[in-house]
Amino acid sequence: MSFSHLGLSDKVVAAVEAAGYTIPTPIQEQAIPHVLAHRDVLGIAQTGTGKTAAFVLPMLTMLEKGRARARMPRTLILEPTRELAAQVAESFEKYGLKHKLNVALLIGGVSFDDQDTKLVRGVDVLIATPGRLLDHHERGRLLLTGVELLVIDEADRMLDMGFIPDIERIGKLVPFTRQTLFFTATMPSEIQRIADTFLHNPERVEVSRPATTAVTVSQILVSSGREPHEKRETLRSHIRSAPGLKNAIIFCNRKREVALLHKSLVRHGFNAVALHGDLDQPARTAALEQFRRGEAALLVASDVAARGLDIPEVSHVYNFDVPHHADDYVHRVGRTGRAGRSGQAVTLVTSEDSRAVEAIEKLTGQKLVFEGAPPAPSSHEGRRHPSRGPRGKARNGRKPAHDRASPSPKPAREGASPSATAQTAPSIGRPAPPKRSQPRDETGPDLSHLPAFLLRPVRVS
Repeated sequence: MSFSHLGLSDKVVAAVEAAGYTIPTPIQEQAIPHVLAHRDVLGIAQTGTGKTAAFVLPMLTMLEKGRARARMPRTLILEPTRELAAQVAESFEKYGLKHKLNVALLIGGVSFDDQDTKLVRGVDVLIATPGRLLDHHERGRLLLTGVELLVIDEADRMLDMGFIPDIERIGKLVPFTRQTLFFTATMPSEIQRIADTFLHNPERVEVSRPATTAVTVSQILVSSGREPHEKRETLRSHIRSAPGLKNAIIFCNRKREVALLHKSLVRHGFNAVALHGDLDQPARTAALEQFRRGEAALLVASDVAARGLDIPEVSHVYNFDVPHHADDYVHRVGRTGRAGRSGQAVTLVTSEDSRAVEAIEKLTGQKLVFEGAPPAPSSHEGRRHPSRGPRGKARNGRKPAHDRASPSPKPAREGASPSATAQTAPSIGRPAPPKRSQPRDETGPDLSHLPAFLLRPVRVS
């Protein structure tokens, strides 16, 4: 089936053909007719399957009729990150060449006044991150009562970034009679709850099992030492010897690790750029553009680059750190092997990562194999004090008794001897502290467990 059979307008079909596309992807083929029929759509598909065009193309067709009013956008698209929002705006520019539509981008790191100027002119398509959108609304510069179509893209990423309360608040600001399109790559229970809240009798479009990776991507594990310098050395060695490596995205779990790894790679002669949330917007945009244009062969990034970014010709993905959440692995791997191309995903695994790897295998239903011998299991992995949870906390949220400051003993009564004071010092119901290796006075009680200041003689005036 071609795009001309999906019900799109002639202008949109011509723009798609001019971009070099002739056959729609499965999610586009199934979702576009439902969108044009003004039905709510729940779209579930792995990353890199064309979800963006599945809502951009029918929106262009629907917006050919009508006109925008000042500060009242006709359609609203919510994205979790600035990069994704900017990418969707580029799609409207790419496919909307023959349309005279006003598209506004509301993201952080950009002047409020410039964005407000576009809103005053009237906006057909408003693409925004939740935080900046609510900032404009609270300032009285934006009304959402005219929204006819709401798109929530990368909903599972919204959940990971803590945007669900903002999404629920925005849902109350747009009309109840709106049309809603909801796209996600994974479907945890919380996302299902939000979908049930926002969608009314939706058409479910699922072109792949949730949380699966593309079949065009070969995935391997590489054993590495636990120390950061050992992992960096393993990474450099693999990059130098990897066959067919054209470019690569290297993912780290922490922003600080991104900066350190980027400096290390540059110091060892690699052409690399960094992308993480602490960079300002111009620096993030410049790094991404350098990588897209091929000016930089390596992009060291946090998970801000894991979702939805369309860089079609990435040959390799490296997980410098095994992701904390198995869902993130699916999105990271999805940066390669896009549009039917082949790709390779390499994950560095230490002796402490076995549980995280097992979680990934359970989620994806795939057995990951090591290139070479796996790391020796750590004897300390998974071992904790029986009463402790994470970070040394007890399971009830309180610190263990031996970590809490012990109450100060009652001061000695005037005229009392040190021996009498020592016999009443230990608290009732608590075991006595371990004895010290001090000499013991055999003629009296054992005082070795008491601090020195309690053994000082008391002077009676």
